Amino acid sequence: MDTLTPAQRSACMSRVRSKDTKPEMIVRRLLHGRGFRYRLHDKRLPGKPDLTFAGRRKVIFVHGCFWHMHEGCSHAGIPKSRLDFWKSKLEHNRSRDQMNVALLEKMGWRVLVVWECELRDMNAVTTKLENFLNKE
Repeated sequence: MDTLTPAQRSACMSRVRSKDTKPEMIVRRLLHGRGFRYRLHDKRLPGKPDLTFAGRRKVIFVHGCFWHMHEGCSHAGIPKSRLDFWKSKLEHNRSRDQMNVALLEKMGWRVLVVWECELRDMNAVTTKLENFLNKE
């Protein structure tokens, strides 16, 4: 049972952002500070990748562990209330992500997904991002 009224829940959910999230901003600042330039949320590409590096034919998605069901992550659980709704919604997000990655790869793009929980170790994330962007 939800502890909030429908109006309270609506107000809470309306504050959930789909772009310019805190994890996305961390990745953007990190890459910009290292001299990488990118386009944001390119609507011409499947899934509107968070960061697009057109000259390199590479894209980066910054995924929240909860919203994109990061396997093995403690933040990826399904809420206890409205189980059918949440399970359906989150599984749809995951299948849509997989389809978008497959479409991008078919179009010749290289794809990297950075998970929110990975941002706890900035050295590892920095290495992962630089390796992805500098590798042919």
